[in-house]
Amino acid sequence: MARHPLTKTLAAGALTAAALAGLFLAGCGGGAPAPPADTVGEQLPAGDGNFSSRTYERSFVFATLEGDSIFIVPWLLQTVESPDTVERSATGWLARGGIWEEFYTARWGTPSTRAPSRVLPYGSVSFVVSEGDAIDGIIFDEGPRSLELVLEDVSATWVGPRGEAIEVLHGAAYLGEQRVDGFVLDMARASGEGVLPGGDWAFLLSGDSARFVLAAEGEHGGETEPIYRGWGDLDDSVIQWAEIHVDWRETQAFPPARRDVPVAWRVWSADGLIEGELEAVSAEIRPGTGPGPLLPVRALFEVVGDLSTVEGEFEVRGLLVHERR
Repeated sequence: MARHPLTKTLAAGALTAAALAGLFLAGCGGGAPAPPADTVGEQLPAGDGNFSSRTYERSFVFATLEGDSIFIVPWLLQTVESPDTVERSATGWLARGGIWEEFYTARWGTPSTRAPSRVLPYGSVSFVVSEGDAIDGIIFDEGPRSLELVLEDVSATWVGPRGEAIEVLHGAAYLGEQRVDGFVLDMARASGEGVLPGGDWAFLLSGDSARFVLAAEGEHGGETEPIYRGWGDLDDSVIQWAEIHVDWRETQAFPPARRDVPVAWRVWSADGLIEGELEAVSAEIRPGTGPGPLLPVRALFEVVGDLSTVEGEFEVRGLLVHERR
């Protein structure tokens, strides 16, 4: 199954991921771009007071391995729908060699729409969209700084029990006119009307032969710890795990949010079909705002570790996103 290529012609270069990351990080910085001149979407009338707010998450993660390092470009998008408005946010990072750069962040509002989960362009970010609203590419272009993600052939696709839609695709990142190949996670989740927000999640690579996705059904810190679902995309098979536990083996204080955040994890299942360990080697952690005393927190971790399954043992490296709202 293939998605359409970007409509823009780009030259394929030979720079490594390390060189590309250095090139882009050297040029990044600055604040959010200016809002667009016009809002997009079909406006709906205000509700009757019985409306329940809904939240839609869309996450894209490009990742590729370069020797003992990983090159990661996460894009995290969120839409919160209320009776008379839709609040949107988007953030993009680039990470390599333990250095994280938040090169884009924006929050804006649009009128209520019949399709609030649809991703919209804003400022210096645009999307390449094909039939059926499939996202084929993400383009960031701000003066001398440019970054494009191309989503190509679908390698594996799943639908979770909470309605989440997950795809792992072959893809590429372009910085300027230089290309580096890798894999892309495209994950969509929704909550509201009795469905709690999804919890922590991870996208892990094992060489070029295997990709793994872990996603919690809810946040940590409740009366019971959340159950995770797991998906594996191997060269010759696609596998799923219906119930996985991810325990925090080690935590670290994060004073800005007055919370502890995990920095090491144990992965296991009661049936013994998967087990392993992960540890953080670099992180980008930001506190949110709120009445306190505990504040929201979002942490992006570069993790390394190993997973053991009936299909074999895998050394893995990738991204783990931790969030407390």
